[in-house]
Amino acid sequence: MSAVSRDQVMAALSGVSDPDRKQDIVSLGMVTGLVVKDGNVGFAIEVDPRKGAAMEPLRKAAEAAVDALPGVLSVTAVLTAHKPAAAAAPQQPTSQASQAPGGKPAGAGPGGGQQQAMVPGVKAIVAVASGKGGVGKSTTATNLSLALSRLGLTVGMLDADIYGPSQPRMMGISGRPTSPDGKTLRPMENYGVKTMSMGFLVAEDTPMIWRGPMVQSALQQMLRDVEWGELDVLIVDMPPGTGDAQLTMAQQVPLAGAVIVSTPQDIALLDARKGLNMFRKVDVPVFGIVENMSTFVCPSCGEESHIFGHGGARREAEKLGMDFLGEVPLDIAIRETSDEGRPLVVSQPDSAQAQAYLRIAETLRDKLAARTGARQAPRIVMQ
Repeated sequence: MSAVSRDQVMAALSGVSDPDRKQDIVSLGMVTGLVVKDGNVGFAIEVDPRKGAAMEPLRKAAEAAVDALPGVLSVTAVLTAHKPAAAAAPQQPTSQASQAPGGKPAGAGPGGGQQQAMVPGVKAIVAVASGKGGVGKSTTATNLSLALSRLGLTVGMLDADIYGPSQPRMMGISGRPTSPDGKTLRPMENYGVKTMSMGFLVAEDTPMIWRGPMVQSALQQMLRDVEWGELDVLIVDMPPGTGDAQLTMAQQVPLAGAVIVSTPQDIALLDARKGLNMFRKVDVPVFGIVENMSTFVCPSCGEESHIFGHGGARREAEKLGMDFLGEVPLDIAIRETSDEGRPLVVSQPDSAQAQAYLRIAETLRDKLAARTGARQAPRIVMQ
């Protein structure tokens, strides 16, 4: 079965009509940010914010029209609400909890347009990502979250790796989240960091055999149906690669930026470059690259070895015009403390390895503090 094309998707959407204007949504210019990749389709439908809830049947109809096409594996359609050009809706009071660091309402774009607000109470959302698995991304996300907490920030962490959740073990958390009302969940917490993961909801050895739409729905629920409270930053431990989860996060969440994790060798850097370019294409700033497993110091003789090479991520960052955030050594203590649920930053805070994470966290904290105003949720453009 051949993959679906952009033209086929647009043709299918041209059969979906706006119920008020009686014209198809393609002719009306309502379809934006169309992404078609390997049978996975994502797009936004721009609607009047005053009619947002009433347009949900339109969104579902658009998804159904595309899902019926041969070669489509998954479809994600989201409603994007802008103020009408002729008569903007009256500005509603905005609580401090829904404001971005610069004081503007979260989701307010430079042109004054208002899109769906980010997670209430969360000032900034940062994705920790990698182009491939096995580079220590989850370990970096865990220790980076704890390092930011040590620096005085209120921190939460979302384990967005639906297929391979690892944060319950790394954070040393067991049990299941509670719900005060049957609709929202309270995140689990340890070491002062609130955490939510699919691993809290299913047994550790249960495989998640889910297709794209189920993953996207789960991510949305873990973001918006969780009582995160007031957070300075929510760290998102992304699954490896550039698939549905990244697309969902980029389309529906105003990410403050992303941190790319890689090891020094060429094959890992090749995949890291793909992840970096993916975020660039969806207009998400990349704060920089972390080189994990950078060096290995023999515990017996003290000799330094470069098992995976050394300095590759720094050179790649310079080549791509990105910041190099720092390097973390390959050390058995990092692996042991992660497996035991006692991450290095809290169990051995004075170690050289923990200090490496702290330096990266300080750089990230400063980058977040330097942000001025809120950033509008990204619009996806694929060329």
